[in-house]
Amino acid sequence: MRNGDDLEGFDGEASSASMISAASSPYQPTTEPVSQRRGLGGLRCDLDYLRGTLGRLKLAEVLLALTAFICIETIMECSPCEGLYFFEFVSCSALVVTGALLLLFSLNLHTRIPQINWNLTDLVNTGVSTFFFFIASVVLAALNHKTGAEIAAVVFGFLAMAVYAVNTFLAVKKWRVSSRQQSSRQSSDYIRARTESREVVHRPEILRLDA
Repeated sequence: MRNGDDLEGFDGEASSASMISAASSPYQPTTEPVSQRRGLGGLRCDLDYLRGTLGRLKLAEVLLALTAFICIETIMECSPCEGLYFFEFVSCSALVVTGALLLLFSLNLHTRIPQINWNLTDLVNTGVSTFFFFIASVVLAALNHKTGAEIAAVVFGFLAMAVYAVNTFLAVKKWRVSSRQQSSRQSSDYIRARTESREVVHRPEILRLDA
């Protein structure tokens, strides 16, 4: 049987051997922070987007649509009510859709769904919101009763329309640039594929010699 000193020496040798093997092993434990790993736990806010022009416009659109929606919800009496209901629908829809896009872009979730053309999606949303905010604000301005809440809703509706119009202009420019880059990438891939196919055809070592 081993005595206590032998066991202590054996434990020391085993620990030394394990440290040496761990140091020489190519499979080292990862030191990657948990926040950088993929998955829902690795979501991080893109501050560069929020500080940029498009991010600030998105934040302004969400705030203006929310304010316009709150103003229209404080109106208790209306006659006729069609203009109020239409403005309520437009402001609520713009708030939900734009808020969802802001969340996707600020967390870079849109990069996980490359099948969708997000530049075109943003362009369609801003263009449609600009048009409907203009119509809803004009209708509400023509049918309101000059109350404080109605006047405030009309003002914020036109402000939201203006911000959406600026965002639409920038979204058109961004969509055109991305479309040009995509078309040039596709043309370069086509030219490369054609060149490679011609090289394969003209290589004498792969041509079949007839008897």
